Parts: sequence; C-alpha cells; structure tokens
Amino acid sequence: MKFIPVAFIVLSFAAIFGFTVPQKKGDYAAPHTAKAPIIDGAGTDACWAKAPWQPINEKWLGEPYKPADFTGRYKAVWDSSFVYILAEITDDTLADTHKDGLVKYWDDDCLEVFFDEDRSKGIHTYSYNAFAYHLSLANHCVDYGLDSAAHYYDSHAYTRRVTKGKNSVWEVRFSIHPDTYKPAKGKEKESSPLKLRAGKKLGFAIAYCDNDRSKERENFIGNVPVAGTDKNKGYIDAGIFGELTLVPPGNASTATNKAKPLPAQQKTAAPAKHTK
Repeated sequence: MKFIPVAFIVLSFAAIFGFTVPQKKGDYAAPHTAKAPIIDGAGTDACWAKAPWQPINEKWLGEPYKPADFTGRYKAVWDSSFVYILAEITDDTLADTHKDGLVKYWDDDCLEVFFDEDRSKGIHTYSYNAFAYHLSLANHCVDYGLDSAAHYYDSHAYTRRVTKGKNSVWEVRFSIHPDTYKPAKGKEKESSPLKLRAGKKLGFAIAYCDNDRSKERENFIGNVPVAGTDKNKGYIDAGIFGELTLVPPGNASTATNKAKPLPAQQKTAAPAKHTK
C-alpha cells in the first residue's frame, strides 16, 4: 500500500468541498458553528475549541517591543449571519486618552479588524470597498465614511472586553456588509448585511493599536506581513489583507500557525467600564 501524504489528502478534501486551505500567514480557515457564542468577553463557548489560534505579531509601526508590553492572538468562527472573533491580548497599559471617541481613535488602545467582503482589494479609506473597524475600550466601532469623517458603526460590531491585570479577552460579533452598503439617513434605514455561505472568502486582517498613555500609539501590530518600509497601509489599501475562508459545516479548520497562550490568562465576570 502506497503512503499518501497527509497534506495531499487535506488539499484534495478541501477542493472537493469547495474551500481553499490557507497557504500563507494571515490567511485563516474559520470553522462553522451551529450555535452562536455568547458575546461576553469570556471566550468559553464550545465553538471556540475547534478554531485554531493565530498570532498577532507583525510590527507595522513603532519600535521593537517586548512580549510583556504586547502579545496577541486571535481565532474566528462563523454562521449564516455573523463572523465571530475572539482575541486575547497582553498589554501592560491600557490608554484611553481622547474624550471624543471619533477623534484620533487610532491613537488610543484599540483592536482593529479589517473586512473586504468580496476580496476585491484596492483603496477603501473613504469608501465601503472595505472596512477598517476600530474597536475602542468603550466597546464602540469606528471607521471613516463616504464623507471622509469618522462615524460609529456600532450596528456592524457587537463587542465585549474583559480585562484582568495585563490580560484582555475581546469577543466580537461582526455583520458583513458589501461595498454597496448604505448607512441610515433620515427616514432611510441602514442597508441589510449579507447572509454568509460556506466557501466564501473575505479579505481580512486584524491588528492592535498600543498606546502607553501618550498622545500617540507607540506600536501597531498586525497579523499579516506587509512588504516595504511603510507598513501602515491597512486603512488605505485592502490589498494587504489576508484571506478569511468560511469552512463548510462539519469540516475542521486546517489553519496551521500556532500562537502561544498569554501568561497567566485570567478572566473577570464583566467588562471594565470606561468613560468614552
């Protein structure tokens, strides 16, 4: 009997069922979940056990940093209505220095998640070609709009964070919107998010803005490697995103990158309160 490499079996299985195994860092195969996780910042729902951890360890901005200053990892699952993200972050100092949540929000500590619904890539700063969602310590979701101004998109992302000491658990539920998205205006309602299907591929990246109580963030760390010296391109160009594949129900994720657990990870019963 001839030996058939496991990699060949996995790739063939993926091809039959219509999804592609992630091949490079920053790509992720998200398992389907039949039961949605409770968004409470605990990360204890059963669905998370079948999703592999991936590291957030590509420095996009700032000087070299030590693991005690920042360590991050994430995982993802999906159902027909939402993509769910679980992130664990070690950050020695949480800073929320701007009273107005729509002003220089990227210079406060925040988790940033990028989506390009149709993987079309390209420029998106002041369009809905892609979204760069900044999730604040006060559980707001911020991005630019067509008018080149910052807006809350809290209807797109429901987030809860639980922090104990230097360790934070972020749990987020995202609705996915196409480039034809229309916000609520006057009597017009916000356009509806998409229904998700197995095998769909989205442009995706995740990053963390790290501020140690200064006026500007000291570091910006993402999950995808970015070529060149200017790596702060995610809010401009969706072409730097990785790829998020929605794995069919019943199939296991085949993502292989591993992320080390946070030191002495602990959780509290409720998210910390902030003023913003």
